[in-house]
Amino acid sequence: MSGHSKWKTNKSKKMAADAKKGAAYTKIIKEITVVAREGGGNPDTNAKLRNVIARARELNMPSDNIKMAIKRGTGELPGVVYESVVYEAYGPGGVAILIEALTDNKNRTTAELRNIMSKKGGNMAGAGSVSWMFTKKGYITVDKSKVKEDDLIVLLDAGAEDIKAEDPKQFEIITSVDGLEKVKAAMDAQKIPYTSAEVTMIPSSTVKLAGNEAKQLLSLIEAIEEHDDVQQVYANFDIPDEILDAES
Repeated sequence: MSGHSKWKTNKSKKMAADAKKGAAYTKIIKEITVVAREGGGNPDTNAKLRNVIARARELNMPSDNIKMAIKRGTGELPGVVYESVVYEAYGPGGVAILIEALTDNKNRTTAELRNIMSKKGGNMAGAGSVSWMFTKKGYITVDKSKVKEDDLIVLLDAGAEDIKAEDPKQFEIITSVDGLEKVKAAMDAQKIPYTSAEVTMIPSSTVKLAGNEAKQLLSLIEAIEEHDDVQQVYANFDIPDEILDAES
C-alpha cells in the first residue's frame, strides 16, 4: 500500500481541477447512468448509486444533472447505452494496471487504449493476467493532524478490517465492500472526519519504481485516465513521494 495513499490524494486534487473543465462531470454522469440502470434509481436501495451521488456532490455537480443521469439510466429519459469493460495491462517495470471503462463502442475504446499503451510504454494483457493481483475493498483516508490512532480503534468493532499508519500524513482504513457504509456511519457518529471514502481495488503486492521508469509509468497512467471512457485506473506501483509530488 506504500505510495497508494499519496497517489489517491493527488488524483482527488486532479479530479477537482478536471471538474472545472467538465471532464470529471462527464465521467461521473456515465457512471450514475449505468449504476441506475443496473440497480435502480433509488439511492436508498441502491448503495452503488448512493456512493456515486456522494462523489458527484463532492465535485459540486448540480442536482439537476444528477437527476437527469438517473432518469437516463432507468429509461425515463432517452440516452446512450454504455457497456462496462475492464482492461488489463502491464506498464513500465512490469507494473500491473487494471482499467475500468464505460463505453458505447467497445471496439473504438479498445483500439484507442492500445494506441495509448504503444506510445507510452505499456502493453495490453489478456483477461485474468493482472486482475488476480487486486481485491475490491472499501478504502478510507483520515488526516493524521485531525485524529490520533487510538481514536480509530473503535472502527474495528464497526467492521474495519485494518488500520494502516505507514503514510506520514494519513491513516488508511480498509473495509469490506459491504462494510464501507457501516464504518463511515461509525465515523460520523464518533465525529471522526475523513478525507476520502470509496470502493477501490487494492493490490496484494507492489512493484518499486524510481527515476525515469517511475515518470514513464505516471505519464502512461495519466494518459489512460484522461481518456473519456475510462472511469478508474488501478496499479500496483510503489513510487517515492518526491516523484509523485513532482508529477502531480
